Amino acid sequence: MTSVLYPDLPENGLIVLIGASGAGKSTLARTWPASQVLSLDALRGTVSDDPGDQSATGDAVDVLKLILERRMARKLNTVIDATSLMIGRVQASGEASVARVEHGVGARSGAVGIAAV
Repeated sequence: MTSVLYPDLPENGLIVLIGASGAGKSTLARTWPASQVLSLDALRGTVSDDPGDQSATGDAVDVLKLILERRMARKLNTVIDATSLMIGRVQASGEASVARVEHGVGARSGAVGIAAV
């Protein structure tokens, strides 16, 4: 299932929401079914009981990469909601190479870029 805002994005692909903190990534991520969204904040909360605990980011990225690998093996549509700095960690792991597409959305304090693989 694609986002209601971007029905032309590919099915069964990786969609990466890129933007600064507060730019609207999580708001945009909610346009996809929750089962398809990997939120770095939520995973930080899972591994540390505090979504804002930056010291848990490395562990959260490890969990994100594992789940991403399993979802991609099953050819499931997956949306990653993380700051652009964290996307580099995921990209560097080899699970995904991100190609930017032309979509973007304005938000409260910035803009969200969407990258799809």
